[in-house]
Amino acid sequence: MNFTKKNFTLDHIRQELVRLEDSIIFALIERSQFQKNDIIYKCGGINIKEFDGSFLEYFLHELECAHAKVRRYTSPDETPFTTNLPDSVLPPIQFPKLLVPNNVNINDQLMKIYINEIVPKITDEGDDGNHGSAATKDCHVLQLLSRRIHFGKFVAEAKFNDPLLQPKYIELIRNKDKCGINDLLTNLAVEEKLLRRLRRKAAIFGAEIDGDGIPTLKEEDNKIPLDVVCDMYEKYVIPLTKVVEVEYLLERLKYYPSFVPEF
Repeated sequence: MNFTKKNFTLDHIRQELVRLEDSIIFALIERSQFQKNDIIYKCGGINIKEFDGSFLEYFLHELECAHAKVRRYTSPDETPFTTNLPDSVLPPIQFPKLLVPNNVNINDQLMKIYINEIVPKITDEGDDGNHGSAATKDCHVLQLLSRRIHFGKFVAEAKFNDPLLQPKYIELIRNKDKCGINDLLTNLAVEEKLLRRLRRKAAIFGAEIDGDGIPTLKEEDNKIPLDVVCDMYEKYVIPLTKVVEVEYLLERLKYYPSFVPEF
């Protein structure tokens, strides 16, 4: 996201999340063209000198090292999966102050869910030997999902600063009432609209185009099962986003009222 523009109302944040939906669906379609290739997820499955984790973990760390050198993880909307990353070779950017200092990172949880719950639903069983290609697509999906989920920090900050709701948030945070905070954050109408939109997008993006340029919208012809996309959001993406929002807000009062976001 371009943080040099001051477009950080809750509506602008939601627009960014809607754009991320497109990227995530296309990334899932790209991963689905390869078989599961389970060996890339097993520790020691592929022998790598002086590394005892999985091939995916190795590749993801190498990728994040390269991205760290060009400043990716200094951006407030990026959260790395791995540690011991190098410093950037580029000079720092002065980003607007949008979030309080925090260490909220649930990428370990996301990684497990992705490997155990999502990959089996978007790929065919088997090993086609395309280990590097599959891992490349996995990393892309994971980074998109992580960015989408950790965007919950911005949502939480924007909602906390709603003058009508802030007193209630403060009360719930002081009581460490996670369930109460979660309930106050939840907007079922928005979630239902999101799921309907996702299903329609998955149907269109995954359709074949006939000779007349008309998409075939038969579900059985889709490049990715429509239910997979909606279920992934409903069961994992939305709940994990709320975990991020709640964890962020539980630390919010340490910086209240001194911190005012530059929305």
